[in-house]
Amino acid sequence: MKLDDIRAAAERIAATVVRTPLLPCTWADRDRPLWLKPEILQPIGAFKIRGAVNAIARLDEDARRRGVVTYSSGNHAQAVAYAAANEGIAAHVVMPASTPQIKIDNTRAYGAEVVLCGEGQREKVAYEIVAERGAVLVPPFDHPDIIAGQGTIGLEIAEDLPDVEVVLVPISGGGLASGVAAAVTALLPNAKVIGVEPELAADTRESLRAGSRVDWSVEKRNRTIADGLRSQPSELTFAHLKVHLHDLVTVTEDEIRSAMAVLAHKGRLVAEPSGAVTTAAYLYHAAELPAGRTVAIVSGGNVDPALLSDVLTRALDEE
Repeated sequence: MKLDDIRAAAERIAATVVRTPLLPCTWADRDRPLWLKPEILQPIGAFKIRGAVNAIARLDEDARRRGVVTYSSGNHAQAVAYAAANEGIAAHVVMPASTPQIKIDNTRAYGAEVVLCGEGQREKVAYEIVAERGAVLVPPFDHPDIIAGQGTIGLEIAEDLPDVEVVLVPISGGGLASGVAAAVTALLPNAKVIGVEPELAADTRESLRAGSRVDWSVEKRNRTIADGLRSQPSELTFAHLKVHLHDLVTVTEDEIRSAMAVLAHKGRLVAEPSGAVTTAAYLYHAAELPAGRTVAIVSGGNVDPALLSDVLTRALDEE
């Protein structure tokens, strides 16, 4: 991924995507100042809108007439639905039936046709729709246009905090981490980009240690509360991560829940579990992280209300 591709994506999405601010945290450690990059402020509540808008903006007229199809556990689904509606393009979205209802409802509200499927079946069903309807696939992470769009977050971080020393980014399929790491390392070669994933879906950590992709079953990855981090990197994104990512840490389920509560109480931010993993890494894994000025990407805020209530209630009970 070239920096010019990410800069071109930034121009392409500027009219639709929010340039999110960096929020300084007064509650952070003095020797490790922390800023939050709140992608929860995007129109669809998550960073995924960046890649979706960039990819759909690049479609030719023939592709636009045929419509688009994607598969997603939620945030990319909403992003594609939103971006397609903006362009007047029909969208078909395949989602696992276990997806939080709020994400299914939001995707439908943006006008997409939602197709629910069983666990581990979403890609298969999506490709069936591509074959049946001639629609164009807009994958959640395995595409250069998606990676470039997500990379605009790294571009903004480098421009807004050029002396940043550590950038914490969630890892699932790897599109976000690939784009952010490519942008940050190109512009700020001394900054360290650290990936974060749940212990219960730590396939990327194992893969990086092995030097090649290691497969974890759907059932194994689905154990984590972070439903947005249950995918695995593709060959494309894994190649980016091997080159640009400096390190990777994992966080526990309890640490994710605690970080959600901290973000709500101290940061006044509602984060879904996937969006809270970077804060969890900052709070509970300082010994594994470089010291210095740190940015944590809060990737999304589309959390199930019942889960959020449970997290906050437990946090109060433990005080």
